[in-house]
Amino acid sequence: MLAAVIHGFIIAFGLILPLGVQNVFVFNQGSIHKQYRKALPVILTASISDTLLITLAVLGISVIVLQLAWLNTLLISAGIVFLIYMGYLTWKSKPSEVSAVQEAFSRKKQITFAASVSLLNPHAIMDTIGVIGTSSLNYAGLAKITFALACILTSWIWFFALAFVGHQMGRLGKSNGLHSILNKVSATIMWGTAIYLALTF
Repeated sequence: MLAAVIHGFIIAFGLILPLGVQNVFVFNQGSIHKQYRKALPVILTASISDTLLITLAVLGISVIVLQLAWLNTLLISAGIVFLIYMGYLTWKSKPSEVSAVQEAFSRKKQITFAASVSLLNPHAIMDTIGVIGTSSLNYAGLAKITFALACILTSWIWFFALAFVGHQMGRLGKSNGLHSILNKVSATIMWGTAIYLALTF
């Protein structure tokens, strides 16, 4: 059970850390709004969207591959390759390549934009289905539920913390140096997760 929690935390953290549009938007809304609570709409929307994707990935993938061993092998192999590739792109990416939104959005705009970059993001869908969904195949019953909850909890903690750090650091938190460090840490976690998947498989 503990292994499922640790696995869920590490894999979710590694996937959610890259500074894509979703993360930059949450960070910037936290830093631009004078009051932290005014960034709650974007935080909650991003968290709920990730919860939905993770739940669908774990439940859907499990049902589909339950009796298809070849599909299980294919998906896990694809997940390993995907992690290695995304780790490479994340390591090489430059902060200037990330499009940041520099405007304090209203509540409605925050929800709309956060939902669109979360639910309509191909990378987010591939992350949840290709990696979290396939990783959940290593567990059954309560362990699978624990794994999914660990991934979901990690997502919620991350978005609340990201907006809070943005709020505290303001413009200083957007330095290229910080972005580069986070990208390299993320890439390392992705590669480590790929190795873990390969070994456990």
